[in-house]
Amino acid sequence: MANIVVGLIALIGHLAPSVPTAALRAATFFAAMTLAYYAWAAEVLGFGWNRLLPIWLVLSATAVAAVAAAVRWAAGRKAAGGAVWALAAGIVLAGGAVPDAGEHPVQAVVDVLVAGVLVLLLPGSTAARAWACLLLAPATVLAGSGLALLRQLL
Repeated sequence: MANIVVGLIALIGHLAPSVPTAALRAATFFAAMTLAYYAWAAEVLGFGWNRLLPIWLVLSATAVAAVAAAVRWAAGRKAAGGAVWALAAGIVLAGGAVPDAGEHPVQAVVDVLVAGVLVLLLPGSTAARAWACLLLAPATVLAGSGLALLRQLL
């Protein structure tokens, strides 16, 4: 589920008319989704409010906005655009169920499909798609390192 959200953030950025609009729309979407998730967990399911809510809201204003803005910026760029799409797909692959596909096979397939859409369908040109595919493996390693650092901080 979480990596479908990464795909949605990339799609929001892709469809936005400008870089600032992409950042604002993605941050607003993610903040609203996060608040709704924590409110449901606390009030309906009875889990109580979690100390991570403020951190996720800060991430929505920073990292989420940056990913959407980068995806919007990538439009019309070949190598640099492909690198951005590869990194978005790398976040999906490194942060999802693919590393432990034996335990979550359906989610792993969904993650691979989302990553495929990000590198094969959404880039605006054949050159950007080719660069995205070429850079997908190193971008996945880079994304995995960044996500591991984030997990340590949280």
